Amino acid sequence: MRRLASLVARNWPLKLASIGLAFVLYAGLVLSQNARVWPGRIPIVPVRQPASAVLLSNLGDVTNIRFFAPAEVADRLSSSSFTATVDLSQVDRQSGSPFATVKVDVQAADDRVQILDYEPQVIRVQLDPLVNASVPVTVETGPIPSGVQTQPAQLTVTSVTVSGPESVVRLVTAARAQVVIQPSGIDVDQDVPLVAVDALGNVLGPVDLRPSSVHVRITVSSQLESRTLPVEPVVVGVPAPGYEVASVAVAPAAVTVEGDADALAQLDRASTAPVTLTGATADITTTVALALPQGITALGSKSVLVTVKLRAVVSTRTFSAGVVLSGARGDLAYSLSTDRILVTLGGPAAALDALDGRSFTVTLDVDGLLTGAHQVAPRVTVPADVTVVTLSPSPVTVTVAAAASPTPQPSPSPPGP
Repeated sequence: MRRLASLVARNWPLKLASIGLAFVLYAGLVLSQNARVWPGRIPIVPVRQPASAVLLSNLGDVTNIRFFAPAEVADRLSSSSFTATVDLSQVDRQSGSPFATVKVDVQAADDRVQILDYEPQVIRVQLDPLVNASVPVTVETGPIPSGVQTQPAQLTVTSVTVSGPESVVRLVTAARAQVVIQPSGIDVDQDVPLVAVDALGNVLGPVDLRPSSVHVRITVSSQLESRTLPVEPVVVGVPAPGYEVASVAVAPAAVTVEGDADALAQLDRASTAPVTLTGATADITTTVALALPQGITALGSKSVLVTVKLRAVVSTRTFSAGVVLSGARGDLAYSLSTDRILVTLGGPAAALDALDGRSFTVTLDVDGLLTGAHQVAPRVTVPADVTVVTLSPSPVTVTVAAAASPTPQPSPSPPGP
């Protein structure tokens, strides 16, 4: 008996574990034999998706859900009884690859349903960073009907912002607006939706364009004509005080334009965009565009060179100056027809304002004149930026005579004795 008890007690933990394992296996066998399979499909839904990323993968559905549940519960199960999710917050987007493997989690709405298995357990997803880029707007008109000519398209915006997955956005080269040119020659004037395209013209997605549309205007005509018109430079504003416009030149002086015959018939010149002179103190040379009416385009260069030359404003001022003789002899007497001369000077207003009539004199050169009356031209020395306009009177009559001898004075009588 003791021997039997000793045999039973030997290695009792292993024996107890074996009994437990056998029970679990038996219970699993019983449950598996009573497990059911729900035949429907449950869409896999992403949860906790990062706001800065875009999910590109089609997650698919969960199928073959094996479960154990009481009969009255199992008979009422439907697609709303299960949820299938993947947690995208666990995706490592720093790894350099947009692809990741994530676990699928299936839950039952009724806690009396025990889910045993389902397919798939894991799925592969593509999660791209959300990026922005600027791309140009292009217009695609398709085949142009025979006998119809079009002017370049005018757009309300020339570039748009494309947002979306990085792997898609990097392939976008333009936002395309598709329009149709009618054989009747009707102008295009409409809002057109934009689509993102790659270098080959293939439409790309999923992306978002802002703005999503553009207003397109295209002048369509079957009677385009060309004419050569003189160029009219347009200047606005005034130079700085003391300056004025001396000349305005444009090169080329004429341009050839093309457009609808009716619109072209109303033009007699091609104006330029305005050239501003406000506050200018020096010559201006600039390239400006032609400002042509709607439907008229320049053939060749669309801009011209405008040169505006400035000069100081010239005015005149009259001063009264005294007369000074030069070269006079002491033994001759000189008399003048006037002792003052009106001097009219011309030059920049600033230079004239700086002059004082008392600061200069008029000179008459009488050197070598003999007795008698002589006509002598006055001379005036003025600053370099001022010129003499007139002298009045000119010439001046100078009369030369011998100087009068002093009257002899009688000698005093000697005193008497």
